[in-house]
Amino acid sequence: MVVAASVLVVVCGAVAWAVEEPKQPTVGETYIGLASDGLTYARLSDLPKGVLLRSGELTVTEKEVIDEIAKTPPDVREQLKKQAFFVLESLAVRRLVLTEAKAAAAKSGKDPAKLEERQIMESYFAAIADKVKVTDAEVADFYNKNRNLVGDSRLDQIKADISRYLLQQKQQQAVDKHIEALGRRMPIEVSASWTKEQSVLANDNVVGKARSSGKPSLVDFGSKGCGPCDMMTPILATLSKKYEGKANVLFVQVAEEQILAARYGIQSIPVQVFFDKTGREVFRHVGFFPQEEIEKKLAEMGVK
Repeated sequence: MVVAASVLVVVCGAVAWAVEEPKQPTVGETYIGLASDGLTYARLSDLPKGVLLRSGELTVTEKEVIDEIAKTPPDVREQLKKQAFFVLESLAVRRLVLTEAKAAAAKSGKDPAKLEERQIMESYFAAIADKVKVTDAEVADFYNKNRNLVGDSRLDQIKADISRYLLQQKQQQAVDKHIEALGRRMPIEVSASWTKEQSVLANDNVVGKARSSGKPSLVDFGSKGCGPCDMMTPILATLSKKYEGKANVLFVQVAEEQILAARYGIQSIPVQVFFDKTGREVFRHVGFFPQEEIEKKLAEMGVK
C-alpha cells in the first residue's frame, strides 16, 4: 500500500499512523488556461453521472449545460459546442457569486429576500470596485506610452479621461481576480472525466494550438475597422516574419470568434495577450501597443 503522506502519532502510549489524504488536482494545475473565470481552483473529482459541478448544495448538470447551449443562435451554438466548459463556468460562477453576494448583503443588515438579484450583485461588485484607486503616476505613464493616440493633447487636458479609463480597467481586474479565487474561498468540484474531454475540444482553435506548440505566443484580439486595431496590423505582420520559428504571432477577429474572445475575457479592443512556452498567460495589454514595447516584452520572455 502506498501512502502519500503519513504522520507518526503517539496516543496513550500506542503508536498509530494518521494518513493525510492527497489533495485533488485543480483545473488550473492540470489544464493550463482552460478555466477563464472562477473554476481555476476547482478540484477535479469523480462526480455522479450527469453531474458536472458540485459545491456544497449547489450542482450543475450536463443537461443544464446542453440546454444553455441550445438557447443560443446557430452560429454561436457551433462555437459553444467546443467551449462547453466555458458555459459550465458561466453558469456556476453566477450562482456561486450570488450566494456570496446574498451573504454579504445579509451581513450588512439587508434582507436578500427583499432585493432583486441584479441589485444584490451590483452592490457586491461595487464594494470590490470601490477599493481600487488610480494614481497620478499611472495616468502619466499611460499618457507617455500612448502619445500616438492622444495627438497634440496635453496631459492636463485629458488627465481626467485617462484616469476614468484606467479606473474602469483596474476595477474590472479587481472583480476578475475576486471571481477567479472562488475556489480558494469555497469547495468546488468538477467532473474529472468530462473536463478532460472538454480540454481537448476547448483548445481546438488557433489560440489553443499556439499555446500548446511549446513556443511563446502573442495573440492580438481586435477587429478590422477599429482604429487602434488597424494600427496594429502592420506591426503584427512585421513581428510574425521577424520571430518566425521562435514565437507565434496571431490575430483573432473578435467579431468572428465571439466565444473565444469571451473565454479570454476580451471586453475592449485591441488587446494583446502574451503566453509563455508552457501556454500560461504572463501579460496582457489593452489598446495600441508599439512594436518596440512588444519586442521588449518578448525579450523578457526569452524570445530573441
